[in-house]
Amino acid sequence: MSSTNSLNGKVALVTGAARRIGAAIATRLHENGANLAIHYRNSAQDATALAASLNAKRADSASAFQADLDDTPHLHKLIDEILRWHGRLDILVNNASSFYPTRPGEITEQQWDDLIGSNLKAPLFLSQAALPELRKNRGAIINMVDIHAQRPLKNHTIYGPAKAGLAMLTRSLARDLAPEVRVNGVSPGAILWPENGMPDATKDAILDQIPLRRAGSPDDIAGCVLYLVSDADYVTGQIIAVDGGRSIGW
Repeated sequence: MSSTNSLNGKVALVTGAARRIGAAIATRLHENGANLAIHYRNSAQDATALAASLNAKRADSASAFQADLDDTPHLHKLIDEILRWHGRLDILVNNASSFYPTRPGEITEQQWDDLIGSNLKAPLFLSQAALPELRKNRGAIINMVDIHAQRPLKNHTIYGPAKAGLAMLTRSLARDLAPEVRVNGVSPGAILWPENGMPDATKDAILDQIPLRRAGSPDDIAGCVLYLVSDADYVTGQIIAVDGGRSIGW
């Protein structure tokens, strides 16, 4: 599915882009003309395979970049590597995220640092590192929020507040960076089930909360991101729920 406005010549950085939703976003932006900087932390094989598949469609249009986004002082190095590769940066999609339960009474400081770091701190400081380029190119930032930023998920006592913070960060950056840079968020619902599995009864209970009565797909998220970076020139500071209506029918 194509956008009405081509991304030809633009460079997009998608964090956590080697697999799952991040890979779908990278692929959709590439289909619409963007050159893709595919960030990964540990998934080197998946990231290089994705870059190879995109380059097979359009030469030198994708490259994989390794970085630990918790290493704040080195985020400028990631941006510099991308600029050496393709000379510009127009789009930043803060997709990388840690997600796991943290039960009250068992929460550790390491869990706090990890979940707040990946879901809130890294998006802020990576956006800041990319800001000179994004301002110069009148670019866009997309933050991947979560419907659980508004409605808490049981035993995820850090994750929810981290995503709630990211929602406010999205609005704050939108206000502070306008008019040069637009900043929006996408808030997925039930898109992919956890990789470590989930009981069928739990899945059924979630689906019962969704007016459309089905789970979504990574392509649903990718399509929303594409809209926000290519066809939404008068949209900033918004967080779009892509959740089959779950957030209104919960």
